[in-house]
Amino acid sequence: MFTPLALIAGLLILILGAEALVRGASTLALKLGVTPLIIGLTIVAFGTSAPELAVSLKSALAGNSGIALGNVVGSNIANIGLILGLTALVRPIGVQSMMVKRDIPLMLFASLLFWGLISDGSLSQLDGALLGSMLLVYLGMNYLFDKQQADTESMELKPLAPLLAVVLLLLGIAMLVGGGILFVDGAVALARQLGMSELLIGLTIIAIGTSMPELITSLVAARRGESDIAIGNLVGSNLFNILGILGVTALIHPITASVPKLDMLVMVSLALLLLPLAWSGLRIGRREGALLLLCYLVYLGYLILMSGG
Repeated sequence: MFTPLALIAGLLILILGAEALVRGASTLALKLGVTPLIIGLTIVAFGTSAPELAVSLKSALAGNSGIALGNVVGSNIANIGLILGLTALVRPIGVQSMMVKRDIPLMLFASLLFWGLISDGSLSQLDGALLGSMLLVYLGMNYLFDKQQADTESMELKPLAPLLAVVLLLLGIAMLVGGGILFVDGAVALARQLGMSELLIGLTIIAIGTSMPELITSLVAARRGESDIAIGNLVGSNLFNILGILGVTALIHPITASVPKLDMLVMVSLALLLLPLAWSGLRIGRREGALLLLCYLVYLGYLILMSGG
């Protein structure tokens, strides 16, 4: 009885949290004099990645490094294949040239760097420091090069008072974290009742479940016409997952585990595929969304097949 209630309650909290986060973030971008894209790449992305951070830290400290790594890799694959694909199918997403020239290539570079660092079966504290330092440089670069007055016409609604915008932003992040955890707990319980293996649960339910904040937030942002927040949230989340979550986790507790080459290859390939898709017409249309979603479904089908059901 608890499981379906947890799923429904978690989903409702996620939707309400996403609405609050997108509304608060849009206004905050205006007040800070930066573009919604920068807010999407930073504050919104970090907020929606909070469940991944909680799961990875908890797993690493408990000695389950494989879950920490699998969560990040699985979430990054889901962000591009599943979430961006679904969002583009609902409403085509415009892409700024800056994202194609800088942010997506950096996401690809971070993915390749992570693959290189983990190839020896571990992420040391030095590796964590390197990843974390790259994140700090990226944040500083974003603020210095992109600080400019946001266009008020890009917002559907009248801007809120600054204090209310901050309250909505923090409330939205808190609801996304709480709703995400509730949804994951309910989904894992249901999966176990259905007899799914622990491996399959980790690669699918946990990875997708912790990506639910990104999914709901991107869909809400796309529906509101905030394309910059929608795609910035996903690219920023992938960067934060690698540079921030793995960086912080490895700094606190070195990670010793290996990631199957296929999963790493899929993560890097989707990051690489996103470049030409975004470059063509500077938009992710429904055809591109369908292609990304198809890639994810093929990958998911392979996981289910290899797990024996």
